[in-house]
Amino acid sequence: MEGLIYMAPSGLELTLVMIAVAVGSYFLGCFNGAVIVSKYILRNDIRSHGSGNAGLTNFHRTFGGGLTFVVILCDVLKAVLAVLLGSWLFAWDPVLGKYYAALFCLLGHMFPCMFHFKGGKGILSGGTVALMIDWRIALVVWGGFLILTVLTRYVSLGSLWAGASFPFVSWYCYPNVRIVLLAFLLGGLVVWKHRGNAERLLHGTERKLSFHKKKEGGT
Repeated sequence: MEGLIYMAPSGLELTLVMIAVAVGSYFLGCFNGAVIVSKYILRNDIRSHGSGNAGLTNFHRTFGGGLTFVVILCDVLKAVLAVLLGSWLFAWDPVLGKYYAALFCLLGHMFPCMFHFKGGKGILSGGTVALMIDWRIALVVWGGFLILTVLTRYVSLGSLWAGASFPFVSWYCYPNVRIVLLAFLLGGLVVWKHRGNAERLLHGTERKLSFHKKKEGGT
């Protein structure tokens, strides 16, 4: 109902809500499309190819084909569901709930407990989170990502921009201490997962985006 004001729960109720969102979002994040498709459909674990990263870029470089779309769908849907869960259960502050759920969803994606904590780098799921939170945040994050990737053909450079810019544009849109803290944790996770790419960019050894299927190598 429009105009309805929700009061923040306190004590045990608040703790239970936070636990429910954290656990639910984490296990949604663990549903890693690249691992599931490669390991259980192709019977060829993506983590044994290329960079060993269980992400979209490495999957596309290694296998290519229509199954790349399935990986995209998995990573997008789990982020959408996690953010909706956070927004719903944090009814008194839906935006805070979105950021809180997004953090645990990315933790699940990057460190999935059922896949030996070897997951992806969180760009597609993180980009979906940005779209779900605020179009202004998505414009900065996705706009910079696409421009840098198209101009340089370095997906990792666009990814580093996405992670680094996310907390600052979040700060501009939502100058709330708790939200800003969560935004810096989210962006920091993405940047940290791309630290190897950043080093290769500095040394000029990072691979550029290719639309051709390649079996080995890559990041």
